[in-house]
Amino acid sequence: MGIDAIAMVPFDAVIRAATTADAASIAAIYRPFVTEGAISFEIEAPDTEAIASRIEKTIAGHPWLVAEDDSGEVIGYAYGTTFRSREAYRFTAETAIYLAPTARGTGMADRLGRALHADLRERGFHTAVAVITLPNPPSVTYHERLGYRAAGTLPEVGRKFDRWHDIGLWTLDLSVDA
Repeated sequence: MGIDAIAMVPFDAVIRAATTADAASIAAIYRPFVTEGAISFEIEAPDTEAIASRIEKTIAGHPWLVAEDDSGEVIGYAYGTTFRSREAYRFTAETAIYLAPTARGTGMADRLGRALHADLRERGFHTAVAVITLPNPPSVTYHERLGYRAAGTLPEVGRKFDRWHDIGLWTLDLSVDA
């Protein structure tokens, strides 16, 4: 990424709670992750209405945050969701973060991740889990920089683009302040 792309994203970008009004921007950021690779195991990119529905369902118990630049454009988002449905997992959240191309390499991912973790802590969550399609060195490096630790690999659990994909699980102890 060139310096011009980095200069486009100010370090004073705002991180705030997402609303359904952000759904079109979020869908646009997410679409290439679905259609161009196996980072997401979704096969069809969700449209604006599907993303709006996900936001509504998620914010009832978990955070969904967006980062916007000084022009008000959403340049990234992060959220926590239910890790598993059984009651004993209620203090664990699965996390995800996605950035627009112009926000990559600017430090925005770290800011969004830290804000997400702070919100999860405030809500009483104990553990964050990241599920990463492997191989994905940038995502692994990012999560480990924020304190996640490798917890295991599940081989060939996802099939996309006529190929089997492994996932890795990384966990973060939210009881330890970052």
